[in-house]
Amino acid sequence: MSKTVLNGIFPNKKRMDMLGGLLRFYQKSGMQTVARKTGVLNIMPSHLKDMEAILPKVEKPVLGRYPEAVPAEGETKKKVGMLAGCVMDVMFSDVNEATVRVLNHNGYEVGLPKQQGCCGALHIHAGDRETGKALAKQNIEAFKDYDKVLVNAAGCGCALREYDELFRNDPEMLPLAEEFSEKVEDVSKFLYDNNFKRPKAEINTKVTYHDACHLAHGQGVREEPREILKEIPGVEMVDLPDADRCCGSAGIYNLTHPEMAGKLLDRKIDDVPENVEMISMGNPGCMLQIAMGVEKHGRSEKVVHTVQLLDWAYEKEKQQLKS
Repeated sequence: MSKTVLNGIFPNKKRMDMLGGLLRFYQKSGMQTVARKTGVLNIMPSHLKDMEAILPKVEKPVLGRYPEAVPAEGETKKKVGMLAGCVMDVMFSDVNEATVRVLNHNGYEVGLPKQQGCCGALHIHAGDRETGKALAKQNIEAFKDYDKVLVNAAGCGCALREYDELFRNDPEMLPLAEEFSEKVEDVSKFLYDNNFKRPKAEINTKVTYHDACHLAHGQGVREEPREILKEIPGVEMVDLPDADRCCGSAGIYNLTHPEMAGKLLDRKIDDVPENVEMISMGNPGCMLQIAMGVEKHGRSEKVVHTVQLLDWAYEKEKQQLKS
């Protein structure tokens, strides 16, 4: 099954879009309501049933729906490329939309080349380096005209930054891969390092921050997301104990080893402070996994991407200026 998913769906945008379309139909047609009320979901393995319970509202993907160049607000500081991702664009297109808006608001024209594809991380992790290389070549070509490639999914960003390692024995591709990997940066680090606009509107909420493994350990990005959150008026940060301990998602580990992944998740949720309203992070796999833990443990915290909080503050500021 995992081989079918890895090679039959993730590398193929049309199939990913089809999967997203099926999920949207499942949610909007009433089938999801019927499935939950009748108990038909009880025939599914428990971990898949838990995942269905927290399935986010699936909207149309950004890639292909947005223009290939989304103009900046006001004067353009720079043109940047953005990886839309597979899981992110199908399951969390709202996060991609928020990312585009935040970058536009900060003066960046956002490039969304249609030729881009899956980052190849899951294939490489599963030992299928040849498929990973094919996907890497596709992305290197797609973003060749940009000197900065921004990513809002930690796992994808980590994979893109390691394309040079993937092609270490290929003298023809290695220089291109090295040049590409140097261009890749997590969106939170890019915004922080480039003096992002401090929002003026308040988002009154208590937030704790989870370090996605591929962001903290893989890319060394730890303080930048926290500093962004601290700069949002009204946001009260509450420390999460062992914030960089794995939540159990780990690519598709929660699918292939659900029992161990479940234990890691239980421990992660136990660490979440009782008085917070939101859990912020920078990776879609973590978002799905931790949302599943919140539901399973009867908690009420909202799971959000860091860039979403910044986007909400900017949007609230704009509304206040209009009124």
